Amino acid sequence: MIIAVSIGGSVLTSDLDPERIQKYADSIEQLAKDHTVYVIVGGGRVAREYIETARVLGANHAECDVIGIDITRINARLLISALGSRAYIEPATSYPEAVKAALTGQIVVMGGLIPGQTTDAVSAVLAEYVGADLLINATSVDGVYSADPNTNKDATKFDTMTPTQLVDVVMKIDMVAGSNSPLDPLAAKIIQRCGIKTIVIDGREPNNIIEAAAGRHSGTLISS
Repeated sequence: MIIAVSIGGSVLTSDLDPERIQKYADSIEQLAKDHTVYVIVGGGRVAREYIETARVLGANHAECDVIGIDITRINARLLISALGSRAYIEPATSYPEAVKAALTGQIVVMGGLIPGQTTDAVSAVLAEYVGADLLINATSVDGVYSADPNTNKDATKFDTMTPTQLVDVVMKIDMVAGSNSPLDPLAAKIIQRCGIKTIVIDGREPNNIIEAAAGRHSGTLISS
């Protein structure tokens, strides 16, 4: 099975704890024993801090996007270091490059690619590009909610939903550099068009990635 795993920077490198990053590497390595695995890493808090500083200094959205991409690739390099010889040595910087890197039999890790696209969108496009059987989105919430559960106590969690329902829920989110949500509108649209099975899970526990791949999870299953 081909699995694309999107890991939010907010869960992977929130405190730059080497032990935490190593736990993610161990979970991904275990997953890669039985599957072809691509990992897409987000920017998280550090990226948002850099982006906010850049905005104050006068950078436009596209310039902020490029800064965010740079941070995601640094985060990808941290995960590559933790994976050691099991990972391809460099973060892939395009979809064709990711496919070529996977031919080595190693785990492919990458960050952002294109200004205007979050790593959510990159992971969805990559999953479509490589014909992935499953996309796992490991984020800082335990699934997709009807509204932001951090600010709305009446938000309800979806155990399952269709791609169209996902689009309806996330279209209210502004797509700006440094956005923080389980999935952004562009990613949702891509999931809708290709119909890839997607699971949004609580990424704060690295082992949840393995559980989701095995069909055991308490997140949100997005399927047609």
